Amino acid sequence: MSTFKPQSQKNGWTQFLFLALIAATWIGLTHALNVSSLLLPEPDKVLVRLLSLLASGDWVEPLRITFSEVLTAFLLSSLLAIGLGFLLSTSDLLIKAFAPLLSAMNAVPAILFFPLYALLFGLDQGSKIALGFTISFFPILINSIAAFTSVESIHRKTARALGASRWQFFRYVLIPSSIPLIVSGLRMGLMLCFLSVLGGETIASYNGLGHQIAESSQAMDSELMYAWILLIIAISFGLSMALSQLERIGKR
Repeated sequence: MSTFKPQSQKNGWTQFLFLALIAATWIGLTHALNVSSLLLPEPDKVLVRLLSLLASGDWVEPLRITFSEVLTAFLLSSLLAIGLGFLLSTSDLLIKAFAPLLSAMNAVPAILFFPLYALLFGLDQGSKIALGFTISFFPILINSIAAFTSVESIHRKTARALGASRWQFFRYVLIPSSIPLIVSGLRMGLMLCFLSVLGGETIASYNGLGHQIAESSQAMDSELMYAWILLIIAISFGLSMALSQLERIGKR
């Protein structure tokens, strides 16, 4: 405990200085170098637009739509990936057969499938859910397989020697031992799902947070566009902090 707090304070100061450096660079580019406001508006004007946006409540519905897409895609990919990971982990033959294939498929940029999803599901929520599902599925699956196969053989032998049923082994041995790696995979999958849904909304959609950025850009309203970007960065940061905390709890 005595070493955790100073390290946390050090990290906090590092993050603060990094944000201060970004703000100073932004101010310098817009004032000292006279960068076009169309490309980079002044930070104080963006802040005013952001506060106005928050006060108006116009962000609530886009946020609800984006989060509904993310949660739907994430829940589907998590349930299927963890279940399939458990099934594959029960056989060394299946792992040897599918592990290289899964790694190769995970390396394919899933954004390439978005035009196909747009044709199949349209530009509404379906295509974003399909994209988020595809991008988050493989990291969760690969981590789940690694988690289930990392259980020490001594634990397996002890459970069998004590006469544990398959359910008891799964509930009291496999799951507790696998939670840290599974939670890490879920954290990675959720962030990728969130980013991919935002990307899909920015490319082609009728609504959502990403659509608001694209719409502001098309209207040449750079101040509003940057206000939406700052809002999404704040949401992403908060989500990442919450998931990091859950990951630390899962590793205890």
